[in-house]
Amino acid sequence: MTKSLKEAARNEGFDEVGVVAATPDLGAARLEQWLADGRHGDMAYMADHFSARRDPNLVLAGVKSVVVAALNYRADEPAFPNAGEARISRYAWGRDYHDVIRGKLRRVIERVGPLAPAERFRPVVDSAPLMERDYARMAGLGWFGKNTLLLNRRLGSFFFLGAILTTMELVADAPFEADHCGACTKCLEACPTQAFDDARQLDPRRCISYLTIEHRGAIDERLRGQMGDWIFGCDVCQDVCPWNSKSPATDIADFRPPADVNPLSLETILAMDDASFRARFRGTPLFRAKRRRLVRNALIAAVNGRCFHLKGRIEALCNDPEALVSQTARWALQQLRG
Repeated sequence: MTKSLKEAARNEGFDEVGVVAATPDLGAARLEQWLADGRHGDMAYMADHFSARRDPNLVLAGVKSVVVAALNYRADEPAFPNAGEARISRYAWGRDYHDVIRGKLRRVIERVGPLAPAERFRPVVDSAPLMERDYARMAGLGWFGKNTLLLNRRLGSFFFLGAILTTMELVADAPFEADHCGACTKCLEACPTQAFDDARQLDPRRCISYLTIEHRGAIDERLRGQMGDWIFGCDVCQDVCPWNSKSPATDIADFRPPADVNPLSLETILAMDDASFRARFRGTPLFRAKRRRLVRNALIAAVNGRCFHLKGRIEALCNDPEALVSQTARWALQQLRG
């Protein structure tokens, strides 16, 4: 059954597959301290579902094994933005990866599940409370890099993780024990907002990915200038990683960027109302930020890029019904005028 699950996952396009016992409390002590330090910021769901993260039985009752699968998303190379353009993280270029991965995992279960009709299976993507990164390391898929991401010798870090929880007792793989980062600290040194306190110690409250996606309110003015032209996520610590210099490209069309995404036009974002935002970004990762946060981010990028030609657009947003947008627009206009 273990062999059949792995073969089915590879047939669905997953690049790496491993199996681990569904051990409770995996990584829980580290997460508990992280929460106690308040590092989750606006990510209240991390605390709300802490019990389930500690015990996978709360995700699937009677679970005994976790199948962890990695899916490469490295598509085209990022284009260098011109004036008035912005960058988004590679993972958000195409379709929402939750939909892509969940579909693949379900097809794996449909293929293999009938071989064990008495057992239960549940597909999980990162929206479910599972310590998938810890399970992936224990399943032999890689090690924790100094930027806290899971690193794989073949794939680097540009990959998604999905998992199948099952009540079956499968044959577990050996955990990945080595650390192949060595003395390299490129990821720590390259971070624009200095979000790393030390190796493997990230403070998300200073991370551009957190600020542009998860943070709901106004962004600290002391950090705005360091965000550059990123308006959804950030790939800096991954782009400089030597392991990503040799990672392969994906052949999954769902992860390739449309022509207007790599890079994005700031003027297009600033001109969007709620209806046009929903029409353009529904079904993509950018939908998570909602229009108000994406426009907030675009306003900051316009200031950082000294986009004086956008002052008319920005001035119109000073009266936007969304307080977050209007407040950031007034700040942006003041900066560009100054």
